[in-house]
Amino acid sequence: MLNLENAVERLKDILAQADDNLLKEELDNLHSADIAELFEELDEDERLKCFNVMPEDDAAELLEFLSPQLQVEILSEIDEEKASSIILKMPHDSVADVLGDLDDNDSENYLNKLPERISNQIRELLSYPEDSAGGIMNSDVLTVDKDMTVDEVVSFLRIKAETDKVEFLYIYVTDKSGHLLGVLSLRSLFTTPKYVKVEDIMIKDLVKVHVEDDQEVAAETLSKYGLLAVPVVDHYDKLKGIVTWDDAQDVVEEETTEEILQSSGISAAEYDDDELLEGTIRKSVKARTPWLAVTLLGEFIATIVAKNYDGTLNQLPIIAIFMPLLAGLGGNIGTQSITLMVRGLSTGQVSMSDAFVQIWRESRVGITIGATFGLITALVTWGWHNNVILGVVVGTAMAVNMVMATIIGTVTPFILKKINIDPAIASGPVIATTIDVLGLAVYFSLVTFSLRWLV
Repeated sequence: MLNLENAVERLKDILAQADDNLLKEELDNLHSADIAELFEELDEDERLKCFNVMPEDDAAELLEFLSPQLQVEILSEIDEEKASSIILKMPHDSVADVLGDLDDNDSENYLNKLPERISNQIRELLSYPEDSAGGIMNSDVLTVDKDMTVDEVVSFLRIKAETDKVEFLYIYVTDKSGHLLGVLSLRSLFTTPKYVKVEDIMIKDLVKVHVEDDQEVAAETLSKYGLLAVPVVDHYDKLKGIVTWDDAQDVVEEETTEEILQSSGISAAEYDDDELLEGTIRKSVKARTPWLAVTLLGEFIATIVAKNYDGTLNQLPIIAIFMPLLAGLGGNIGTQSITLMVRGLSTGQVSMSDAFVQIWRESRVGITIGATFGLITALVTWGWHNNVILGVVVGTAMAVNMVMATIIGTVTPFILKKINIDPAIASGPVIATTIDVLGLAVYFSLVTFSLRWLV
């Protein structure tokens, strides 16, 4: 495990010595993922010096680990010919990701410098929606013709291993038009007589996804069937590429990040987390303002609810001190239920057919927790203010508020899912505000009803 602080200090010392050989030697001893982490701690000039002494193969691998902002920064500063040469050594899907973050002119310049076959493949990748299976697939796939013999395939693989960097995860079998017919296992390849044709030993019943399928579908398919890669086909069942397990891992991380951002009321669909953390202030403001405005509107409604009970507050001002307590506990337990349901729906642990089971289960959880915290609140309030009725009112309001928040937090994601709205937005400030409004209404109603015994 890299000690980041020590590694950064050593790298800066070597940079200060201006010894390129020593710098190259130091970087050679580090994994690309570690160098990417170090780059985050260096300034722009230091990053560029390090990148320029790296062999092109290592530089290409490093680019895959860097954030989009650093990729753009480095490619903008180095010679175009060198940049094109480095890009050429990267997997096609990674190239598409990098070029997709550049402006159109720079992207086009790099594409024009690549060999036509590769350039066309990358242009095709860039034509697919970014969050689709086609958008994240690698078009550089290992394929063999159905009419090849086992001996011919083995010879072909030897040549590929020596000349290309194609991943030997699976060997896909196609016809001369590129239609996907099956997949060939290495075990069958090495245990079958060399004169047998691959179409006779290939696995025909294989799992695949479509280029226009959402990237989550591809990730879920890999996870469900325990695959290292899943083939991607077009409308005519032609093999267009593969989505690998590491692509799926990136998708899961991206989707989880998006859910967390949405649950906090941040518009994650328009801006990724890199833009929100390192982009312009204007983008951050635009991403965060809409839901805050909705929350403001909701809190004004809560204020109006409180205003309607002016008389109650005037007669018994002490009830105001319990409002934050009720809102806080109600909001927290509601958020817990929302998080569980949204995550469950996202991972497939919870389905729409489980809605009533989950609602009933969470309701019982809410009743149990609400009753427990309501009793504690009642006893503490009674002992604090020496008023048993006040304790009962505040404790009851706490219990009702927590049960209500649990039910709302559980039901809302299922409703949104049913009407094809991303349930993740349910865990944002809107639901918290709804719970605040209803919680205040319940609390003031109970206090008003009990006023004759409280005053």
